[in-house]
Amino acid sequence: MVDKPTGEYEEDRRILLERVISETRETAGLTGYAQLSESVTRALATVPRHRFVPAAQQAWAYVDRPLPIGCGQTISQPFIVALMTELLQLNPQSVVLEIGTGSGYQTAVLARLARWVYSVERIPELATTAAARLRELGCNNVDVRAGDGALGWAEHAPFDAIMVTAAAAEVPPALVRQLKPGGRLVVPVGSPYQTQDLRLLYKDEQGVVQGRSILSVVFVPLIQDPA
Repeated sequence: MVDKPTGEYEEDRRILLERVISETRETAGLTGYAQLSESVTRALATVPRHRFVPAAQQAWAYVDRPLPIGCGQTISQPFIVALMTELLQLNPQSVVLEIGTGSGYQTAVLARLARWVYSVERIPELATTAAARLRELGCNNVDVRAGDGALGWAEHAPFDAIMVTAAAAEVPPALVRQLKPGGRLVVPVGSPYQTQDLRLLYKDEQGVVQGRSILSVVFVPLIQDPA
C-alpha cells in the first residue's frame, strides 16, 4: 500500500481517539480510570501511528488493534497504549524506563509526556530501526539500546516509572529494584500467547511495593537471556 500524506490521516486519527476514549469509559469499572488525562489524550492524538507500522499494515494503522511489525513482534493496541501510559501518571520531569521498544510507537507517546525515556529492546534489528525512526520524528529525549529488558538499565536508575510491553512469567526483580520510591511500574504477567494480567505496582516512600490487577491482556512474551 502507498502511504497517504500525513494530513490525510487526520480523520482516521480522530475516529481512533474517539474509540479509545469510549473504551476507557467502558472499562472504568476494571481500571479505575473513566477518562484519559488531557496530556495522554494529546500525546495519542499527535503521535503518527502510521509511521510505526510496516507498509503492508498501514491501511489499519488507525484501527484500535495490535498489528505485526516483524520479528514476531507487534505494535500494541492504541487503547492499551493509552491505558498503560495513564497508569504511570507521568509529568514533565519524569524519567521513564520502557522495556520492549518494538517499533517505537509507545516510546514516542511516553516521550511526549516525560523528561527522558530509556528504552530497551531485545531484538537488535528493531532497536536500530526504532531509534532511527524516533530521531526522524524529533523525539530527542529518548535513548534506545538492545539488551535483556528483564535486567533494566541500571546505569540510569532509579526511574520514576517503568513500563513493560511484553509479558513476563513474573515481575523481573531488577525492575522493582530500579523503581524509585513513589514510582509506578506497569507490566503484563502471565504465560506467553495466553490471557495475561496487566498489573500496576507502586513503591511507597519506604520502599514497600504494593500492586493491583488492572485488566486482562494478551502480549508477546518478554524475551530474556538464559540464566
